[in-house]
Amino acid sequence: MADVNRGNRPLSPHLQVYRPQLNSITSILVRITGTAMIVSAVLLVWWMVGVASGEAYFAYVDGLVTSLLGDVVMSLSVLGLWYHALGGLRHLIWDTGRGLDPRTADKMGWAMLGGSVVLTVITLLAI
Repeated sequence: MADVNRGNRPLSPHLQVYRPQLNSITSILVRITGTAMIVSAVLLVWWMVGVASGEAYFAYVDGLVTSLLGDVVMSLSVLGLWYHALGGLRHLIWDTGRGLDPRTADKMGWAMLGGSVVLTVITLLAI
């Protein structure tokens, strides 16, 4: 049997070895925005429970959701929603076998980042 010195070498390459690429960063951000939208969904459900619970409780919940902090959280939620939607659209395109070359994938990554900001601004101005 070969003498394999497993104790002195890493099991596999890790984060120190790889340089972050746009494609990996945008993929990680899609996962983060998907998880973060749970917070905004909970706030929205809490607001609806406030509507159903009566005028006094609704005034309390509405005051928090429409406060400066609530506005920031909801605005970031709109950004996350647009980013996540564009990420899903990118994956649908990839599922057809298109856009998989590195140059096109990078262009779509930048389009996701810029498009989500532009669509968020348009959405917030329309409200």
